[in-house]
This record gives sequence, structure tokens and C-alpha cells, in this order.
Amino acid sequence: MRRTLLILVGLVVLLVAGAGAYLYLSDEDPPEKRGSAKVEFDEGAAPKQPKPTKKRIAEPWPTFGYDIQRTKVGPYKHRPPYRTLWRIDARDSLEYPPSAAYGNVYIAQQKGLFFALKGKTGKPVFKTKNFKRCAASSPTIANGTIYQSYMDWVGDLGNPCPQGASNPTGFLVAMNARTGRQKWRFKTQPIESTPLLRNGKLYVGSWDGNVYAINAKTGRKIWAVQTGDRVNNSAAYFKGRIFIANDSGTVYAINAGSGRVAWTASEATEFFYAAPVAAYGRIYIGSTDGTMYVYGAKTGNLLWAKPLGTYIYGSAAVFDRKVYVGTYDGKFYALDAATGDVKWQRDMPSGVHAPPTILGGLVYAATCSSCGSAAARYVKMGVDSTTAFNARTGKKVWSNAAGKYAAPIIADQDRVYLVGRSMLYALKPVKDKRHGGKAQERTPPRGAKNKR
Repeated sequence: MRRTLLILVGLVVLLVAGAGAYLYLSDEDPPEKRGSAKVEFDEGAAPKQPKPTKKRIAEPWPTFGYDIQRTKVGPYKHRPPYRTLWRIDARDSLEYPPSAAYGNVYIAQQKGLFFALKGKTGKPVFKTKNFKRCAASSPTIANGTIYQSYMDWVGDLGNPCPQGASNPTGFLVAMNARTGRQKWRFKTQPIESTPLLRNGKLYVGSWDGNVYAINAKTGRKIWAVQTGDRVNNSAAYFKGRIFIANDSGTVYAINAGSGRVAWTASEATEFFYAAPVAAYGRIYIGSTDGTMYVYGAKTGNLLWAKPLGTYIYGSAAVFDRKVYVGTYDGKFYALDAATGDVKWQRDMPSGVHAPPTILGGLVYAATCSSCGSAAARYVKMGVDSTTAFNARTGKKVWSNAAGKYAAPIIADQDRVYLVGRSMLYALKPVKDKRHGGKAQERTPPRGAKNKR
């Protein structure tokens, strides 16, 4: 999200104008280690991509990252070129992507507005909610209910989520997906985690340092694990455990049922904002120290560590034995999921803050023109954009002038939804008869440039 970036240079705190999150400056060098496919690499735990079906799916994109492993791999075969069906200006930043369910798109705008729109037309489903709170997470949707996390009050001068509040508050709210009517609130300090829903329990982290398990029906606390520092990212799930990290640079594996901590790992020299990804029996997570860390999901052993750039803020995507991730110095990588070796790398027009999305054999990466403008290390400044690459080869297939903070796209069975700074576009895949229906590189769809 676009939060203040904390740079430890003596005791000075600098406000960062664009990206949002804290940038720590560490004197330590991040570790580097090459991995092996022979050590805790489970081919049977590869990300599973459901086969497309004509049967209507009630919740086609129910949460951040598509699934509870946070792989960011969608099952739909949509590919460019695209035609713009409708667009909406959310009136402020979209820090995280929307979710899709019941034919609708659900959007949490950064300064507290919550929209529910018809996917086909963009028309409202229910009256826009105004929580007057900062939102830095996606909705999670299941069984007719929306679960959305909120942070502190929006400041009087328009400064969202004021960092200096002596006793900041936040909550997790459950709403009826058809009417928007509130069912319950779980109150605590600010919450940035997109709720992870598994077996009737919701898992979120909070600024109070706790990881909470909450009854999804009643909103009551089941257990809490204190980590000792803010928890800003979203949990991933694998084989009875949830995986999450805190601002001290520690990764936690926690038993989803009991709350017992199975292991912790603290190799990172700075903090984690990116959510972990569970795949191949491993946990993949990028740190603001610019390094991709990979741990054994069962043991917590460091399997590989790959320094990539100045900062990593966006959660990775994992698909086809590759890990896809971008950095603030304008690089986008496809890494070998077993070893960490670079399979291909592309220069981007500016820094990468957003997590990528994989759809139809393409990986979509967004850039941010202003993220990290007061950072202590190099950040590439340029333009907002979204680019689709062939996920296997890295060949550029499509580009668009929209992009910024959020994962660039989500999808349902009929459409792709493209996220800009404050704009959301509904795009319809169309066949290009001039090229036999094959996708070709395209300029931005008509009318798809972000309003500034």
C-alpha cells in the first residue's frame, strides 16, 4: 500500500510520497544461497491451475492472489487483445486489487470507500460504503459474505492512515455480499492483511503484532499469536499451517487449528511487506532488503536466497517451476523455483511495487511511476504501466498505460479487470482475425489511460 516509508538513517523518518510502506536501511548484507531440487522440493505440491469450465463459478476470484496459497495463478484462458467494456474512477488509490464473485467486482478504495459493481456493466450492486478508514488489502469473499480489513482513520488533511497516532485502531468487517449490510466487526489495531479463509476461520495480522484466527461466522477471536512487531502482510496456507511475516524480518509457520508456532526464520536484514507464497512444499517471500527468500514449509530451513535489487515490495507469483517477482530498481525476474537461478529478466519502465498475475500463459507485471521517491537506495522512476510477458520465454506480448500499486489484473470467466492508480477497467478478450486469433502486442485500449 501507499504508506510512509521508514528509513533508518540515524533517527530520521522520511515521508515517502508514493509507494507506501516503510523502507528500512540496513548496514547488513542480505545472504545469498543457491537452492537444489533435491532438498525439500515437492513436485506434487506444484500450484494447481483448475481447468476452465463452462459451469458458472460462484467466486471466480475470491481473494488476493486468487487462492489461499497466494500463487496469483488464475485458471482462465483470457489473452489479449482486449476491448474496454467499462471503467470507473474510484476517486483515490487502489492499493490492492479487487475480488470477483456472484457476477460482481468488489473494490476497497484506499481512503475508505467500498464499491460493489456488476461485472458486466460496472453499475452499482449496492450503495457505496464509506468506512472513513484506510484500506490496504483485498476483499475475501465466500458463502455470500465479504470480509474486508481496515486501518486507522483517514486524517483531517487527507493523509490516510496517520502513522503517528498514539493508539491507532482498525477492524475486520463482514458484510452481506448482496446488500452490503454489516454482519460483525472484529476490532483491534490497524489490519493490512487480506483475510485468509480456511475451514470457517479467518487469519489476519495486525499492527499490534498479533496474528489472529477469527470465527468467520461470528467474528469472535479463536486464538492469537504475538510476533513482537507489526504484521503487515497476508498469510498463505499449506498443509495445516499458515505462513506470515512481520516487520522484524521474521517468518512464522503457525498451526492453523491450534495457533502453535511450528517454526520461525529470521535471515532477512529488513522487513517483509510482501505476502508469502506456498508452492512445491516451500515458502517464497521477498524482503525490502531486495532479496527473495525460500524456506522449507515443513522445516523452516533456508533453501535459497537470491538478492535481486534495491527493494522487493510485491508478493511473488509461482507457476511452472518459476517464481516471478519485481524490484524497485525496475527489474522483473523469472527465477527457477528449485534453485533461484535467473531463467529470464526484463527491464521495466519504472519500479515494480505490485505483485504479478499469471493468466492464460502470460505473466502481467505493473510498474509505479512514483513509488519510493524518497527512498535511501536507488529506485527507478518512470511511468505507470502494465506489461504482459510470455511466462515461459519472457517475450513481451501486450502493454497498457494503466498500473501503479495493485496487482495489475484479476479475472472471472468472462472478463479481465485491469487496475490503475484509481481506475478500474473491465476488458473483454477479442480475437484478432488479422493474426488468426493469436494475441499480439497492443497499445493501450481506447480510453484506458489513467486520469491524472
